Amino acid sequence: MLERLAKIEQQYIELESEMTTEEAISNPKKMQELAQERARLEELVTLYRRYRQSVKTLRETKAMLNDNLDEEMLSMVKQEIDSLESDIEQQHQDLKLFLLPKDPNDEKDIIMEIRAGTGGEEAGLFAADLFRMYTRYAQIKGWATDIININEIGTGGIREVIFEIRGRGAFSRLKYERGVHRVQRVPTTEASGRIHTSTATVAVLPVADEVEIDINQNDLRIDVFHSGGAGGQNVNKVATAIRITHIPTGIVVICQDERSQLKNKTKAMSVLRARLLDMEQSKQEGDIVEERRSQVGTAERVEKIRTYNFPQDRITDHRGGITLRNLPGFMEGNLDDLLDSLAADEQAKLLESHQE
Repeated sequence: MLERLAKIEQQYIELESEMTTEEAISNPKKMQELAQERARLEELVTLYRRYRQSVKTLRETKAMLNDNLDEEMLSMVKQEIDSLESDIEQQHQDLKLFLLPKDPNDEKDIIMEIRAGTGGEEAGLFAADLFRMYTRYAQIKGWATDIININEIGTGGIREVIFEIRGRGAFSRLKYERGVHRVQRVPTTEASGRIHTSTATVAVLPVADEVEIDINQNDLRIDVFHSGGAGGQNVNKVATAIRITHIPTGIVVICQDERSQLKNKTKAMSVLRARLLDMEQSKQEGDIVEERRSQVGTAERVEKIRTYNFPQDRITDHRGGITLRNLPGFMEGNLDDLLDSLAADEQAKLLESHQE
């Protein structure tokens, strides 16, 4: 690891030197590229230099133990050694984390899909609660949300909603939400006070650029129809809703949220690209069927990543055995404590698989 860090530092030094050349100074585009690459390496190089300085200081401090020190000074030196060794251990761990392979999708915007699973009307209400939870979280983070398509149930529930979240690092934070979510609570319609168990599925797809996914227009069947609201009422007298079918894969995307046919088509194409990118990346990783199941499963109660237990005010994430309280606050979008724990758990697993 240290050899690799030394090479990265040398690369950083060469970049700094190149930025001072006449060729770079006279070429704004070249200078911008060099500056971006330098900025990408700067934090890692700074941390490496701090680590190296700590190791040097520790070596010099340990050498003081050979001097003829009085008891007070000897105690101070030993305390300093303990402190330095602790710092070095933490810095070494931080360097390992920096060098771990980065998920290329982490900085991307996302398309989220929430669908009611098992549990009838209560599942639709839970899907609506999850939708509100994620939009509240996006609002807290300062991200923008945009509904692409929503299929509402007249009781205030949602059968399905597809929406976009735009903000730096959206995928890196919310990728942990993929899977089946289970709720245990007494529905408002339950007169006897009996606890019901319902589920909803959540899929999180990174938004794909057009250059990443090249779609042949001849592979598309595009249908235009009237938008429909709750109860089948027409919400738009002009046919603006769009249904796009990708013939080779059978993927169907519907968008009817906008009153503009062009805007609906643009949103639908964004969803199609995201799904195709997810499919392509899954192929590269191995088994596309297993990848899709890892996202949404079959919505059966046993295939859960998390349980929301309202009577006991408890959120349990079953992947890391994490349990939190304050469920009302969690449903208001305060997700960071749990997401931080899941990210730390993932990093620990990555570190274990990349041990020197």
